[in-house]
Amino acid sequence: MSFKHLVLVSLAAVFGLIGQQSALAVDFGNPAFAPEGAPTSMPVGHYEFCKSSPTECGESDTLVVATEITQSTWDALVKVNGEINATVAPLTDLDQYAIDEYWTYPKGAGDCEDYALAKRRELINQGWAASTLLMAVVRQQNGAGHAVLMARTDRGDLVLDNQDGDIHLWNETPYTYLKRQSQANAGNWVEIVDQRPVLVAAVH
Repeated sequence: MSFKHLVLVSLAAVFGLIGQQSALAVDFGNPAFAPEGAPTSMPVGHYEFCKSSPTECGESDTLVVATEITQSTWDALVKVNGEINATVAPLTDLDQYAIDEYWTYPKGAGDCEDYALAKRRELINQGWAASTLLMAVVRQQNGAGHAVLMARTDRGDLVLDNQDGDIHLWNETPYTYLKRQSQANAGNWVEIVDQRPVLVAAVH
C-alpha cells in the first residue's frame, strides 16, 4: 500500500468518510481541527508582505470553510509539498536579505515562511480556495519560531512543512501552534488555542 493510500484510508476511517460526499459535513469540534481563539496581531513579516502585495491579503471573495479530500486534492497536496521542498534551498532571511524577518516568495532559496507562501500560491493557482490555505506560526520543541501552511480540509487541518516531507494532521505534529490567518480575511490573524501537552525536546 502506498503512503498516500495509507493516509487516505486512515483519515477516512477516523472521520467515517470512506467514499465521496455530495456535501461536506464538517465537525470543527473534532480535535483534527485546530481551535481558533480571538483575533490577534499579524506577524511583522506578514504585515510587510501585505503592504507590498495587498492583493494577497484581502477579504475572501468566496468563503469556503474546507476543501474536500479526494484522490485528486490529496495528490495535489503531496505533489506541491514535495516539489517545493525539493526545489527551494533553505536559506535564512538574515543570510539572504540581511534582515531577521522577510516574507516573500522564494527565488531558488528561502526560509520556512517562504516555502509556505509558495505552496499556498501554487495550490490557489490549481483551484484551491484561499480561505482553506492558511499561513500559521508555531513554536518548535527547541523554542524557536517556525511557519507552516495549514490546509483546512474535511478531514482536518493538514500541515505542509518544509521540515517534513510527509503531510500530517496539525495535532500529530511536534509543534505548539500560536496563530494563523483568518479564513474570512487573509490579512487578519487569529489565535490557535493549542491545549495539547507540551513536548520537551531531549537534550543530548
